[in-house]
Amino acid sequence: MGTASTGTIEQLFTTLIPAFPNLLFGAHLHTRYSDAIPKVDAAYSSGCRRFDTAIKGYGGCPMAKDELVGNLPTEKLLSYLSTHKIEHQLNPLHFESAYNQSFKIFI
Repeated sequence: MGTASTGTIEQLFTTLIPAFPNLLFGAHLHTRYSDAIPKVDAAYSSGCRRFDTAIKGYGGCPMAKDELVGNLPTEKLLSYLSTHKIEHQLNPLHFESAYNQSFKIFI
């Protein structure tokens, strides 16, 4: 699906996760930078604990309706996790280093 509302995201995870308890589901979300947090919240609140991300959201889907729609920005997911005091395994200093390097690569 090229685009998804928070309601669709919630419906998918609240339906699939209980129906298949032995599977680990994840989210690969395409979003505008400004719309990322509500989509992450919809997925996380519905039981999703794995997320595909890309620094600054670079990449995306050539079939998306809008060329400004990219991948879920890693920094947005980290912000969400930090705000909600959710532990993760990403080393913040390593991420910051990679994020800073991205300024040299992506203009």
